[in-house]
Amino acid sequence: MSEKNEFPVVPATGIGSLPGGDAREAAKTVTGSFESGRGMPHLPELPARGPGADMIGRTAGLLVELYARVEPSGWRIGDHPGADTRRARAWLGEDLDALEEFTQGYRGPLKVQAVGPWTLAAALELRGGEAALSDPGACRDLAASLAEGLRGHLAEVQRRVPGAELVLQLDEPSLTAVLRGQVRTASGYRTHRAVDRQLVEGTLREVIGVHTPGRVAVHSCAPDVPFALLRRAGAAAVSFDANLLTERDDETLGEAVESGTRLLAGVVPALPPVSESGAAALSDPAGSVRGVRTLWRRLGLDPGLLARAVVVTPACGLAGASPAYARQALAHCVRAARSLADNPE
Repeated sequence: MSEKNEFPVVPATGIGSLPGGDAREAAKTVTGSFESGRGMPHLPELPARGPGADMIGRTAGLLVELYARVEPSGWRIGDHPGADTRRARAWLGEDLDALEEFTQGYRGPLKVQAVGPWTLAAALELRGGEAALSDPGACRDLAASLAEGLRGHLAEVQRRVPGAELVLQLDEPSLTAVLRGQVRTASGYRTHRAVDRQLVEGTLREVIGVHTPGRVAVHSCAPDVPFALLRRAGAAAVSFDANLLTERDDETLGEAVESGTRLLAGVVPALPPVSESGAAALSDPAGSVRGVRTLWRRLGLDPGLLARAVVVTPACGLAGASPAYARQALAHCVRAARSLADNPE
């Protein structure tokens, strides 16, 4: 087990979402895949169940004194909790029940996920139908509500799994679009103006601050993840799709590693790759982490750091895959991580 305030040293983990709608089966899959020190289990998300189980609805259900309901255009902030909020909270409760059942006596790292403040602001609509991102005051209120909700959520998970060393993952797939002014308005004809980087960083720092220092990761499977900004905001780890890295990322990645930031490298496809014969191909653990070794050599980093600095993950959530492939992908993450540790050069 890691020190109290450090990000756990683990070989592999999942991103969050899984296919299907059976909470017990999902919890069994995750805990079984990462048992006995093979990786970090996480609280599964099952968006196939419908609105309220999706990432935005699930996190909206955590908000304190803010509520959201489903409209044809998406999730919209409302005045009081309705059926959609109750459904989101009920599904989360079902997932927590299942996780608690399969983690009896568990001691070690355990990850929970929630949407971060900027992706939430880009996705949640105000009463008039425009994104909360359009209103600085609404963004502040949303971040404060999210922070309070996360404190309660983390406390509940800790109560149910008292031996857990909790890690919080904030999902921010829209962060780069927020920084670049690429989030479209409700009409679709314009985009919201770019949000000041200092404001983005400060808001993230406030939300990251709800949890133990050094135990928060930020995930984005979009291109051009702002590694330096996330590091300054206090993220102890950054989760990303390794296939989207370019040499432009080298300098900030190298600085992040040298400063102690962990890299949750998404190297295992979220959907089944297909071989030339037409069959699903996921059989070469060493090949899956070849790009990580290449990156390490390019950055001139010590190969001995690899197993401590890198956590192997799927490229993104597995909700779009079949249950059989999801299990295969998580098992492959474990094997690929073992290959990386055994042969870092």
